[in-house]
Order: sequence, then C-alpha cells, then structure tokens
Amino acid sequence: MNYIIFDDSSIRAILLPLTFVRPVSEIRFGIDTITEKWQDYLDDSVSFATQDYLQEKYPLLLQSDNIFINGAVCPNVALLEAIRGLSSGQLLSLEGVTLAYRSASLLDTLDTIEVIEWDGTATIIRQLTDIFLLNGEQIKADFARITHGRTSQPITDRFTAVYNESQIFVEEGVNIKAATLNAEKGPIYLGKDVIIMEGAKIQGPFAILEGSVVNLDGKMRPNTTIGPGCKVGGEVSNVVIFGNSNKGHEGFMGNSVIAEWCNWGADTNNSNLKNDYSKVELWSYVTNRFENSGLQFAGLIMGDHSKCGINTMFNTGTVVGINCNIFGADFQPKHIPSFAWGGSAGFKTYHLRKANQVARAVLERRGRVFEGIEENILKAVFEQTEAHRSAF
Repeated sequence: MNYIIFDDSSIRAILLPLTFVRPVSEIRFGIDTITEKWQDYLDDSVSFATQDYLQEKYPLLLQSDNIFINGAVCPNVALLEAIRGLSSGQLLSLEGVTLAYRSASLLDTLDTIEVIEWDGTATIIRQLTDIFLLNGEQIKADFARITHGRTSQPITDRFTAVYNESQIFVEEGVNIKAATLNAEKGPIYLGKDVIIMEGAKIQGPFAILEGSVVNLDGKMRPNTTIGPGCKVGGEVSNVVIFGNSNKGHEGFMGNSVIAEWCNWGADTNNSNLKNDYSKVELWSYVTNRFENSGLQFAGLIMGDHSKCGINTMFNTGTVVGINCNIFGADFQPKHIPSFAWGGSAGFKTYHLRKANQVARAVLERRGRVFEGIEENILKAVFEQTEAHRSAF
C-alpha cells in the first residue's frame, strides 16, 4: 500500500507559525515527530500532501491506490487496524475530523466518498497548545513503543542519583555526570550521544534526542521534549523544542513550543501565568486577532529561525513568527510577525537577503547546508506574511 500523510488545511492554519516551513506531521510531539510515529507503526515509508511551496522538500508520491492519513493524528494499534481495513472510496472520521481515506486521488478532487464514523479514540493536535498540553502522554506512549524488547545502556556514573531506573532508557554514547534522574512520575528517554552535565536535574516524563546537551545545573521539569542537536540550560518546564535550537543559559522557559534553528540569549525568560490568574489569549493566524485559549498556563510559541538577545522578556501567551530577531528591554509584544527585526521599542522588516545569510551561517555551524530549496521556502513565507508587517 502507498501511504500519504496529508495536511488538514483547517488544522494547518491553526498551527501556524509552526507549519510555515513544514507539513503538520513533521511536528515533534512526544519523542518522535508524527511522521516518524506513523512510519514506525506502518513499517513503511510515507510521502506528503502539503502546501505547494513545501512539496519539493516533502515530495508527494501518488499511485493508483493510496491511503491518505491526517498529519495531525497520532497512530495507535486500533486506528492502524481501522485504516488498513478501508476499501477504496471510504473515509474514516472522528468528531468531524478526517482521520484517513483510501482513494486514487486527493480528497478535494473526489466526486463521491463513503464516510465511516469511527467509534475509537485518537490523539489529534487541534490547537497549538495541544503540543505541550498532551506532550507528557505522548512521551509515555513513544517510550513504551521505542524501548519495547530493548535493553538500556547502564548508568555507570557513581555520582548520578537515579529514581525508578526501570523507566529510564539510555541509548548508546550517552554521557552523564553527577546528575539527578527522577522517573517516578514518568519515563526519561536519553537519545544517542546525549550529554547530561554535572548538577543537571531531570524529572520525567522527559525526552532528549540525539546529540543534545543539558548544561551545568540545568533543571528539566516534567512533560518536556528536547529535540536533536539542542543545548538547554536554566529551568525548562512542559516545553517542546523541535530540534537544533539553543536555550543554553539561565532563565525560565515554560508551557512553550520552540521550532528549529532558534536561539535564546542569556537570562531570557517567558511568562506562563498572568498576574491576575485570568485565561491566556493567543494570537490566531486564522482570525488575525487574539483568541482566548481557555488556559491559565500558556507561554511562548516561536517559529523557525527566530532568535532573541540577552535578558529578553516574553509576556504570557506570546506568538513569534519565523525568522524574527528580537532584542531590547521591557516585555515584547504578544504577537511578533514573521521576518520582524527589533523589540518593544518598535520593529522593522528583517529583509530576506539578511535572514538567508544568518540561516546559512547557523546551519553551516552544525555541518548542514542551506540549499536553494530552503531559500525558496523562506521566500514563499516572506511573501505570504508581508501583510502581517504592514504596521512597521
């Protein structure tokens, strides 16, 4: 069978700015990205039906018979069985969300389709905040799947304190020195070649992926995922960092989602609770205004390639687009459009040529190449978001 993961257009819009440069299923959620979860469950590769400007990087392979899977939906055994049981022309739905369908072509080109309402359950990312709200449960589910039938590498450092060691899994090449690992409330997963420096304190559920580092005395609180190639320090609580981003210094990061290639300056903090304990509002790319999230705790959403200077202060429920360069004293605005340069004193457009220069330098430092395909994606987003910067 040919499997294609598609972007639900309404959910994709809700998940901006995180979906400006990636399909929905490329969001990291738990330990793996949603794409990686499906490929593991299916034991097969997938292709993508996404935005036109992303298709070169995430190609679509269309055959005469395909199963299309919603990229915002996480797999489970019962759902996989239901999807594999679909006949051509059938669609599986749950509470108004298309989970999957089987056909020769994309849904918007079909004349007829038989809708089957599924009576099971599934984890679906419907809001930006779901990524950190549901992350702990996804860490637990991914941990059970990834470690099943496998044996952890031993923790040999005699100065490291370990609690509930059966729920701690250590991949090859991990280096731990004089740390505290507490898995009493959830599992801890340490990916290949991870470094946990002296004095670090980690509470599960927690996952850190290949090549990432927890710096000296870092405090990693529950329900947190650190993607590959990151450096983290200070206090991090209920956060998802997709990968290749740094928060290496002191400061608090909480109830937040940080995309790739971001950097936090020293002593940067974000608020995750309003002084009056009222519900947090978040900027919506769908309505172009602030909407009540219904949450008391919500921190920062930061898009790819965005960076901030030392001592930056992010207000409760701040949404930062892609390729922003933020600096200056006082709290920053709660919505910062993509390709913005400045801070609380005012912004100007972060010109595409300069943004590309910085992106190229950042990737080269990690041994990666900033190719034309990446330039084309950023150019497309720059053009899409021009109206967002009209007030500059």
